[in-house]
Amino acid sequence: MASRAHQREIESLAQWRKHLSQGVRSLRGWHIQSVDLRGEDLRRVGVSGAVFLGCLFADGVEDIVRQRGALVFPALPELPFDPYRARLYTPEDLYAGLDNGYSATLDAIAYAWSLAPRTLDRTLATALHDHAINDAVTDFAQQRSLVGVMGGHAVTRDCAAYAAAAELGHALARRHVVATGGGPGAMEAANLGAFFSAQPIEALREACTRLAEVPDFHTDITAWAQSALKVRHELGVGVPSLGIPTWHYGDEPPNLFADHIAKYFTNSIREQVLLDLSTAGIVVLPGSAGTLQEIFQSSCEKFYAGRDVSPMVLVGIEHWTRQLPAWPLLSSLFADLPGVVHLVDTVAEAAEIVAG
Repeated sequence: MASRAHQREIESLAQWRKHLSQGVRSLRGWHIQSVDLRGEDLRRVGVSGAVFLGCLFADGVEDIVRQRGALVFPALPELPFDPYRARLYTPEDLYAGLDNGYSATLDAIAYAWSLAPRTLDRTLATALHDHAINDAVTDFAQQRSLVGVMGGHAVTRDCAAYAAAAELGHALARRHVVATGGGPGAMEAANLGAFFSAQPIEALREACTRLAEVPDFHTDITAWAQSALKVRHELGVGVPSLGIPTWHYGDEPPNLFADHIAKYFTNSIREQVLLDLSTAGIVVLPGSAGTLQEIFQSSCEKFYAGRDVSPMVLVGIEHWTRQLPAWPLLSSLFADLPGVVHLVDTVAEAAEIVAG
């Protein structure tokens, strides 16, 4: 097995050519992912011990590469997505074709594909895809400080809760990369706030006002997405943030204010990744069942990790003590671990705790 010093991930043709131009003679330990190699001469390098995932080869070359000792994961036919994708999605990737309606976009087509009966080849394709996204989002998170923002998808753009979530994202993004579940509602608002965090708060408030003209996605996803694209393109260059949505909830489209999108087919993986990457802390806005799941999944890990963990801050005293009384249970569970869980009433308080 190749040592880590000799392992290398190649995710583009430019990377491939750059490294080979340096006189490389053996690809042992290399992982070449979703690269079009049909115009490349592989005869001059040793491929034994290399792994090719979803690469394209000239006629007959794939068999020769296998015979010479490489492991080749073949391209899978008739998929609307690349199961070996080397990079995270962008809004432009998922919403390509929006001019012809949301149903024509990659996001909608991939969801429709996922609804078909789960045959072995389909489950394999989704597993390969989610593995590739896992790799890409892990690369993205390296040497970045991420703070997670959780909250309900049903929050509409024209309400006070949306504006508060946007201002939370605006405040947090000045010190951390904001990560959300990547969907609409409070998640979109937090990514929106991060997007405008390099601009004065007045610019964010103008964006909220304009978005409120199409308050939610239920009536018309196309119009909802187009309004977001218009705000993105007309109100300045944004600050990148992360969204981690899932096709499991295909009726919830991904928001367009997360510049980096790790979209998964398997929701349980997506939930765990979001919590694991939020190393700077988690802020939980009012939500429902999905938000409760995230609270208790995170609290389990924090409880057994002990004192040296990042904080989890619940926002909304009335919501978390009376409407969905999660706080009494959490406060009892963490009674001997002060400073791990917090309950506040404003996003400004939450941002102060995480920043501190």
